[in-house]
Amino acid sequence: MNSKSIILLSVIVVLVVAGLFYAIPQYKVYVSRLYGKAEMVRAEQNRQIIVEEAKARLEAEKLNAEAEVERAKGMKQAMDIENGSLTPVYNQYLFIRTLEKLADKGNLPQIIYVPSEGLTPVMDVHSKAQIK
Repeated sequence: MNSKSIILLSVIVVLVVAGLFYAIPQYKVYVSRLYGKAEMVRAEQNRQIIVEEAKARLEAEKLNAEAEVERAKGMKQAMDIENGSLTPVYNQYLFIRTLEKLADKGNLPQIIYVPSEGLTPVMDVHSKAQIK
């Protein structure tokens, strides 16, 4: 190799090294910006998820409130009926229905029937576990 080609090769190596000294920091800044944008997009998506979950909870609470209002209306109607025209037979039916619900849950208390007018049931407050 002659001296011209060695000088040319040296100049090329110096230019490549100088270019790398400039390009590497620029590339790091570029990559850093991309990571930052990705984090911003991720944060925005997380915020939107939180907002949508809050909207869903609000909607569920509104529906629960509506259901509670409807239940209260039904209870008022039932109470209006009870105050005017319930018979002892219907009261016994309601009592038996309540017992069935308790039995389905496994919480049926001991019931003692005491002879009295209308055979009014008296419920024992002790749980089944205490009775031997």
